[in-house]
Amino acid sequence: MELYRHVNRMQVKQNRTGEVEYLTFPLLEKTGMVRHLFSTRVGGVSKGIYSAMNLSYTRGDEKEAVDENFRRIADVLGCTLEDIVCSDQTHTVNLRVVSHGDGGKGILRARDYTDIDGLLTDEPGLVLATFYADCVPLYFVDTKRRAVALAHSGWRGTVARMGRCVTEKMKEVYGTRPEDIVAAVGPSICQACYEVSEDVAEAFTQEFRGHGQTDEILINKGGGKYQLDLWRANEIILTEAGIPGEQIQVTDICTCHNSDYLFSHRASRGKRGNLGAFLGLIS
Repeated sequence: MELYRHVNRMQVKQNRTGEVEYLTFPLLEKTGMVRHLFSTRVGGVSKGIYSAMNLSYTRGDEKEAVDENFRRIADVLGCTLEDIVCSDQTHTVNLRVVSHGDGGKGILRARDYTDIDGLLTDEPGLVLATFYADCVPLYFVDTKRRAVALAHSGWRGTVARMGRCVTEKMKEVYGTRPEDIVAAVGPSICQACYEVSEDVAEAFTQEFRGHGQTDEILINKGGGKYQLDLWRANEIILTEAGIPGEQIQVTDICTCHNSDYLFSHRASRGKRGNLGAFLGLIS
């Protein structure tokens, strides 16, 4: 499928394995140490509004269909369901360090944690998973200390600087230096599609005003409505956290513009499934 791309920078690569179509970042692939993907709607077995690759058990889809969708993603990644550990997202900046003892949580067995929007590990073979339908996926690879992180960053996570929170947590746990991180800002809603209210715009104005960056991320449409650029906001956050700009790849694919291919909460008015971001160190 031909995607609508912004600027057409080809920052994200389309792939197909069997029936499953998925997206990857060339910059992450170049590290040679991770397996990763961002799912699309293509290649699953779910029906109706969940068609076809829905990765959510909580939106009303049949459990058996979601199970099969996860199995197909695991096959693409070359892992098992026991190797995947899932977040429990509630728009926080809470992070959890996970190990193989957490494998399968959120798919094969219940999670024993809540309110976790980001996952970190340095254990090869474990695959982190977070979920989306317009919010921003953030991928992190420490190329020196061999650690990875994956985080969900909606507007609340972004204004709370999730990217900085992850970078600081990786430094605390693994001794990560920001200059050793390769990062990616994944497919999500673009500025043209993301209208927000004045209270949201004010939160970003307060957070970014001191750096003179408000005009880079907000367009005032009048009448208390603004267009918010989550892509640029997260890029700024990652750069200010110390990650070199040339080591950050920013998506050019909008979920809302491509809602036939990617689930979009805004485009579907909430009648949709979930996409998944996956990232793990190669064994």
